[in-house]
Amino acid sequence: MTPLAASDNLFLMLERRQQPTHIAGLQLFDFPEDAGDDYVTRFAEELRSHSQPVAPYDQRLVYRFGQPYWKTDRQFDLEHHFRHVALPAPGRIRELLALVSAEHSNLMDRERPLWEFSLIEGFHDRRFAVYSKQHHAMMDGISAMRLGMSVLSSDPDQRNMAPVWAFERTKKRREPVTVTNSGPLSAISHLAGGVRQQWNSLSTVTRAVYDSMQKAKQDPDYTSIFQAPQCILNDRITGSRRYAAQSYAMERIRALTKAYGATINDIVMGICGSALRDYLLEQRALPEQPLIAAIPVSLRQDDSIGGNQIVTILANLGTHVADPAQRMDIVKRSVSDAKQRLAGMSQAEILAYSALMFAPAGLQLLTGLAPRWQAFNVMISNVPGPKEPLYWNGARLRGLYPVSMPLDRLALNITILSYCDHLEFGLTACRRTLPSMQRMLTHLENGIRKLEDAAHLQKVEHNEAELV
Repeated sequence: MTPLAASDNLFLMLERRQQPTHIAGLQLFDFPEDAGDDYVTRFAEELRSHSQPVAPYDQRLVYRFGQPYWKTDRQFDLEHHFRHVALPAPGRIRELLALVSAEHSNLMDRERPLWEFSLIEGFHDRRFAVYSKQHHAMMDGISAMRLGMSVLSSDPDQRNMAPVWAFERTKKRREPVTVTNSGPLSAISHLAGGVRQQWNSLSTVTRAVYDSMQKAKQDPDYTSIFQAPQCILNDRITGSRRYAAQSYAMERIRALTKAYGATINDIVMGICGSALRDYLLEQRALPEQPLIAAIPVSLRQDDSIGGNQIVTILANLGTHVADPAQRMDIVKRSVSDAKQRLAGMSQAEILAYSALMFAPAGLQLLTGLAPRWQAFNVMISNVPGPKEPLYWNGARLRGLYPVSMPLDRLALNITILSYCDHLEFGLTACRRTLPSMQRMLTHLENGIRKLEDAAHLQKVEHNEAELV
């Protein structure tokens, strides 16, 4: 048996009926060129033949003296985890997103391994989809993406490829990597022991927190804790989810990075800030103060897939200003300042700093006793993905969309993946707290167009009303 790390156990502690703590992915595939009409049915039978899972998909929770452990499930039943379903007519993307919204609302059975896999057919064209979810205690978002991509191939002719739960990973040589923005997670995962374990770092960290709060008093665009305004994004949530997704051409994003001297992540934050401003204006709920985004940053130093190794920085989204160029400047400076604060710290100091900064948010999530201690308004994650087309048993992966995890008083989670020549936006929200959230897709497109107009970029017609 393997004990859960404190940061992983936190996601079990946070889970309630109105707050499921699983994450998921939605993959959209084209049929292989030589596939018949019964292709998905035959493919489902092939997948069912892989009835013996490998770690971590063969692990279930057990408790000893109140502490959770992972233990191999000796009575594993694939039928509980694998589903073959069909969309209702007319089989559009709208029906797919409705299905994902419903599935993502459901808690998983803790008596079994904490993952589910749905093979979805019934599209009006020659496509099928996969919706796969796993508990956040099992793995973080970047682990899930790496594992999901490892079962695919760049060779369209490769066959006999195993599904993710039966895929035997080969161990690769570990290489250090730089800290990058990734994953739909929160630094709250480190609260369960970060400060105590990083005691020797506290002098550096306490000084950094103090300097951050002092600078925030002098510069209204500087981002520190307790600056996030009250907003409908931070109301109580229910267990009902609404999911929306959209692809945007990377060439448009790259053109904006050149025009504004910004990174791709800066542009993503600027687009999200514009969309959130328009959505909240539409709901007559835009705060006078700017919204604050939490941006997860990966500290993973190898290609491992288990557990959670994420911290979070804060960024000002500039939603209080109408001018898109001015808003972009605010976002750039805010993200740059946050990164500079981390640049001079060791990994241990970063973890301790994150734990101190987000202790109020963690207290609120665990106890509900501090509803006005709002460290940030929304979680926005930008995860770099595959740059080349991928295939699964000859079926081309057309789109790759993250499905993330809203939390109580954090009713919206925006996660972005890059794949080939597109950015894939996945928006997951509480259906009741944020009405008509799917309107955010229109506002995201408008956010891109406003930045293009402000930079006087050449007009290009884009038809991106639904998933590519």
